[in-house]
Amino acid sequence: MALLGSMLKTGIRLTNVVQRRQLNPLKQQRKAFRKLVGKARFTDFGTTYHFEELLSAAEFGGKREFYEKFKQNVPIHDYNRMFDRWWKRSLAGEKDVAWPGKVKYFALSSGTSEAASKYIPVTKSMSKAIQRTGVRQILTLGRYQNLPPTLYEKGCLMLGGSTDLNARGDHFEGDLSGITASRIPLWFERFYKPGREIAQERDWALKLDEITEQAANWDIGYVVGVPAWIQLLMEKIIARYQVKTIHDIWPNLMVFCHGGVSFEPYRAGFEKLLAHPITYIETYLASEGFIAYQTHPNAEGMQLVLNNGLFFEFIPFNEQNFTADGELTENPQTLMIDEVDEGKEYALLLSTCSGAWRYLIGDTIRFVSKQRSEIIITGRTKHFLSLCGEHLSVDNMNRAIEMVSEELGISVREFTVAGVTHDTLFAHNWYIGTDDPVNPDALRTRLDEKLKELNDDYAVERRHALKEITVTVLPTDTFYKWMKSKGKLGGQHKFPRVLKKGLINEWESFLATA
Repeated sequence: MALLGSMLKTGIRLTNVVQRRQLNPLKQQRKAFRKLVGKARFTDFGTTYHFEELLSAAEFGGKREFYEKFKQNVPIHDYNRMFDRWWKRSLAGEKDVAWPGKVKYFALSSGTSEAASKYIPVTKSMSKAIQRTGVRQILTLGRYQNLPPTLYEKGCLMLGGSTDLNARGDHFEGDLSGITASRIPLWFERFYKPGREIAQERDWALKLDEITEQAANWDIGYVVGVPAWIQLLMEKIIARYQVKTIHDIWPNLMVFCHGGVSFEPYRAGFEKLLAHPITYIETYLASEGFIAYQTHPNAEGMQLVLNNGLFFEFIPFNEQNFTADGELTENPQTLMIDEVDEGKEYALLLSTCSGAWRYLIGDTIRFVSKQRSEIIITGRTKHFLSLCGEHLSVDNMNRAIEMVSEELGISVREFTVAGVTHDTLFAHNWYIGTDDPVNPDALRTRLDEKLKELNDDYAVERRHALKEITVTVLPTDTFYKWMKSKGKLGGQHKFPRVLKKGLINEWESFLATA
């Protein structure tokens, strides 16, 4: 078995050398575009928006001709526009709507726990693309010199939604993590935990209990999942076996592959559960596709997947392109991969092999390396606060919480903030989840100070229209009870970092009865 690990690591290193030579972002994106429109040109969407013309421009036209025609021919779609005209027909069983053939799987996604479920198509082409990118991510582990060959022989715990999908007519519905786990390749089954039986469990609390009971029987090298749920599971295992750290149960645990939310607010509490450091690898896997992943040690960001069923566009996230509520303005500016700048925020548009076209995914990103096409996620188009020009992003919030947690020696597991009126001006009401003792006034003061350091606009408005900041400290479990009440406990679900409109009243009513 040790020989197998050594052979795998050697092969991985050789593959990485080849991959590093292939990075030409614009060339890869043009190729991806050509494949997408070529496949979809005979669908109803493709004929409606003249994909034959786009394919010809991509194959024979000038450098930017295909993209100019794409912008002219195809409108930008949010979820409602895409679903109402196109995906609803696929959901009803119609074939060749926005992608060739029938769609057998739909991922139920709300992005965060406040919205009703969205139906995102997951085609055969998308399932294969996600698997390919997953394999590529594993191949990048060869760049981590601290990982021994024996790692490649250990178990991989993937904590996600149920693989027992809901059958609806001639299609299946479920969490994307459940859909992908239900279709893992045969060669991976020997490594995959918790195994098919436990993975089918729909009751999230029962699933965690069953994993906890089996944990001592597994030799886990990797864990994969949303930070909040992985941390909760590790705490349950440690308590069940009355040990000090998770490494007392899984001594060979070396890698945590995380995504869904920023890991930084969780890091301090998470690392208290470890006996020694492990390697963290960030991923960007959304219901719409496997968008990016960390490709080398100490990378500041994740590299976009440019050559595997995804075509990216970028909308500068500013007042010219978005309203104060995060809605798109008419005729927003859109850019290709070669037109972006480092350090600026963009909203993502995706065209995919699941039949999404110029689709506003709702996330905002920032390029940290244009040369490597590396990004970080900064928030959501509708999850930011700018009541009076403070322009407070989720990235600002995450960093401030991380800094305050470190200074106060506490672990903040969850948080959210609501923007409200205060007399004739405005206020931010923070709700912070921690199980550590902390003085709310000290927490408020330090949080306010850190946000002023991180965001000049916030600092200005704190002297003018943003007159009050409040902090309510809550047990972490309060946040999870809210998610359970919304039917969004576990899997890929996350608590919204920003509460807006009617959700504020729902949250406050919940707290009054909790």
